[in-house]
Amino acid sequence: MMTKKILVEGMKCGNCIKHVEISLRGISGVNSVDVNLGKKEILVGISCEVSNEVIENAINSEKYNVVQIETL
Repeated sequence: MMTKKILVEGMKCGNCIKHVEISLRGISGVNSVDVNLGKKEILVGISCEVSNEVIENAINSEKYNVVQIETL
């Protein structure tokens, strides 16, 4: 399994977390999503190759801005 750390701007509340989690869990291969509002960061566990573009599009579709994606 691989983990990606995503820095995101614009998330402010529990509803923001819910929308991002639903969007990311809709991607085939995503096994876990852990959102930390304080750090403005999302840790995504994936079981197969998922491009950064697919992840970024899922977050952007919820009107949040991806600052950086890092593979851990």
